[in-house]
Amino acid sequence: MKWFVLYTRPQYEIKVAEALQGLGIRAYCPVYTQLKQYSDRKKKVEKPLLKSYVLVKIADRDREQVFAIPGVVRYVFWLGKPAVVREEEIELMKNNLGGIYESICVEQLQKGAVYTIPEGPFKGQQGKVVTLLKNRIKLELPSLGVLVTLKTA
Repeated sequence: MKWFVLYTRPQYEIKVAEALQGLGIRAYCPVYTQLKQYSDRKKKVEKPLLKSYVLVKIADRDREQVFAIPGVVRYVFWLGKPAVVREEEIELMKNNLGGIYESICVEQLQKGAVYTIPEGPFKGQQGKVVTLLKNRIKLELPSLGVLVTLKTA
C-alpha cells in the first residue's frame, strides 16, 4: 500500500477525507489551526494545509474506490504515473501540525538562496527562494513538489 494524492473540488478536502475514512480507506487531510481576527472577536479556524488535495493510503488494485465519494476529481500524476508520497513526509506533516500559526518570521533572504523553514507545518523542509515581495516570500519545496508562500513580519 502506498500514499497517493487525490485532487478534490475546492473546499471539499476535509469532507472527502472524512467520507473516505467512513468507507474504511485510510485518508489524511493535513490541517492547521489559524487564528482569524474579526472586527469583534478572534476565532481559531481549521484550514487544509494543501488546498484541493487529500492523501490516501490504498493498494493499487483498489484505487478506483475513491471515486464513489462526491468531491473527488482525480488522482494527481507525476511523470505519467500516479504521484506517491513517502511515509516519512506524511509523518513529518503530522508531527509539525500541532500549533496555531499566524506567520513565520524571516530576515535577510535573497532570491535563489536555500532556506530551511524553522517552524510551522513545513518545519525542517528546505526550499529555494523564488520570489521576495514586500511581506511575502515564495519558496519552492522540491521534495514535496510545491510552491509555498510565507508571510514575513
